[in-house]
Amino acid sequence: MTGSSEAADSSTASRAGIAVARVGVGLMWIQNSGWKTPPDFGEDRDEGLYESTRLAVEHEVFAPWAWLVEHVVLPNFTFFGWATLLVEASLGAFLLVGLATRFWALVGVGQSLLITLSVLNAPGEWHWARFLMVLVHVLLFATAAGRFYGLDGVWRPLWQRSSAPAARLLLRAS
Repeated sequence: MTGSSEAADSSTASRAGIAVARVGVGLMWIQNSGWKTPPDFGEDRDEGLYESTRLAVEHEVFAPWAWLVEHVVLPNFTFFGWATLLVEASLGAFLLVGLATRFWALVGVGQSLLITLSVLNAPGEWHWARFLMVLVHVLLFATAAGRFYGLDGVWRPLWQRSSAPAARLLLRAS
């Protein structure tokens, strides 16, 4: 090691640390999708995802978001329940294998912000947990975490040599 500042990808320990963080966040999303149970996502029992979503109205963080949840999301809850489940399960799966990681890190930032807007003021919520979710996704984006022991790192050289639109898109998403 030299005395100069080194890039995040310059050491095996750094690469492994980034990969461990990516896999850990992926597992968090997969586990988090486990309590979003179809077909009603807790609406009939006022629990689970439905109860958590309702908190955005009962413990308002941002008035426009609370209005949207009350007037659009809750009346169409089954659709939004499925959308949430699919987004979070996909987020976990793609981060776990390290494919299109930069794109999914941005999705993770967005989903984390939506969760923050829903539950930040709810009783028993630890504010920093939501902010840390956002920050870890920013880290995964900034470090292109899928390039370290992920499929992005394996397939990126192939995408770079290809002129196919899908390869160009995956190159940007990785």
